[in-house]
Amino acid sequence: MSGTINKESAARASKVTAALKREYPDARCALNYETPFQLLIATILSAQCTDARVNIVTSTLFNKYRTPSDFIAVPDEELEKDIFSTGFYKQKAKSIKACCIALIEKHGGDVPSGFDDLCELPGVGRKTASVVAGNAFGFPSVAVDTHVKRITNLLGLVESQDPEKIEAEIKLLVDPNDWVIFSHLIATHGRTVCFARKPACSQCVISGYCPSVKYEK
Repeated sequence: MSGTINKESAARASKVTAALKREYPDARCALNYETPFQLLIATILSAQCTDARVNIVTSTLFNKYRTPSDFIAVPDEELEKDIFSTGFYKQKAKSIKACCIALIEKHGGDVPSGFDDLCELPGVGRKTASVVAGNAFGFPSVAVDTHVKRITNLLGLVESQDPEKIEAEIKLLVDPNDWVIFSHLIATHGRTVCFARKPACSQCVISGYCPSVKYEK
């Protein structure tokens, strides 16, 4: 897709957003957190893992580790054990420790609010940076998770499997004021109606805007 706005797709994106806002008025970040630092760690853990599982792990993890220094001080094996059930625990432990070191050395132990600064942290890609910037600091951003990737393609709003291209296209089609909530709305819809294996199209409030709709016979 090009970098120009497709007016038809933009109009459809607007209708989809409005309909999902009505359907899910309480849509929000599914990860539990109290501080930007907790959200950063939780988002790193959420890679290839459900938010529900991450919330189970962090319910005890955040009582044990409260600061970047706490994560750095613990032996690798202990941290790996604490986050084991989120999967890819060795790489995640390594990323968390490297990220915490960078927070201390470059940002005085605080999580930076700037998107570019977040992206420069070890273990932090555009999705994680978007989640933290948008939800912890109110910075307009689009987090492309598996739900957003799949459903925006089904809706015909994008034609790509590349998260960065999808992010750029959504930013062209959706009002910047809705960027953060758009990701939450789509993710919520993916968890409750538009299932990956068998979407419940007959129950879908945006089926009228979806070229991929399949009604049960």
